Amino acid sequence: MNQNYKSGFVTLIGRPNVGKSTLMNQIIGQKIAITSNKPQTTRNRIQTVYTDDNGQIIFLDTPGITKAKNKLQEYMVSAAENTLKEVDVILWLVEPSTFIGAGERHIAEVLKKVKTPVILVINKIDTVEKQDILTFIDKYKDIHDFVEIVPVSALRGENKSALIEQIFKYLPYGPQFYDEDTITDQPERQIVAELIREKGLRLLSDEIPHGIAVSIESMKEKQGGKIMEIQATIVCERDSHKGIIIGKQGAMLKKIGTDARREIEHLLDCKVNLQLWVKVNKNWRDSDFLLKNYGFNKIDL
Repeated sequence: MNQNYKSGFVTLIGRPNVGKSTLMNQIIGQKIAITSNKPQTTRNRIQTVYTDDNGQIIFLDTPGITKAKNKLQEYMVSAAENTLKEVDVILWLVEPSTFIGAGERHIAEVLKKVKTPVILVINKIDTVEKQDILTFIDKYKDIHDFVEIVPVSALRGENKSALIEQIFKYLPYGPQFYDEDTITDQPERQIVAELIREKGLRLLSDEIPHGIAVSIESMKEKQGGKIMEIQATIVCERDSHKGIIIGKQGAMLKKIGTDARREIEHLLDCKVNLQLWVKVNKNWRDSDFLLKNYGFNKIDL
């Protein structure tokens, strides 16, 4: 084995919508984590794996760290904060700005309690003038003792190589945890459910997406693996939401299904028959039983 080989665990933290999932997908080179411009897109810790000749980085993409308002948010915040103590490096993603708001200050307070090295990643540099980036770096360097500060564009992959190099600098020497061709530990069913939920997040109005979950009822291979038949249920909180998700003459549900099927076929590399249903579960976000039923399990934390 290469004596200089490094391997370790890295978590991405930051306020919702700062680009954590986009950055992770960019580094891995394949879409694993769903993205949208709605808060709370990422609900579980999603583990993905980057491997090259220098070593292996296992990324944990966590839900955004915010103050919790219900059991679902408590679960998400707990998942994010517990991860900080388990990893070798923390990547804290922020937007390019000289304004450091309450959300960032809350994260800075959380980081004071851990000894893990923190790399500040200033994302979305494609949206600002290059000469302004130094001002943002200067503003942020005083709120925490960062080991490195790296400006990137997760969307365009700008400075991706420099960031990977800095991550390896702080990882321990050791053997790889996963085979070279592994890119995630997520079960296919979970990724499929997340892809369906992403289409809902993108297509539905603002008040609905927080209140949806997706349950995969069945996934069956047909014709020797050439076709995957998937039956899934979109769960929402109100009868009025159910009507909006289904849409006029079923148009919205059909659109969600068509968009999701296209990406699921790309993921599974086969033809997909996707059937979607919608049902109402009024308080699922505040029910431990239902949270567990839809894939959120406190035992995993």
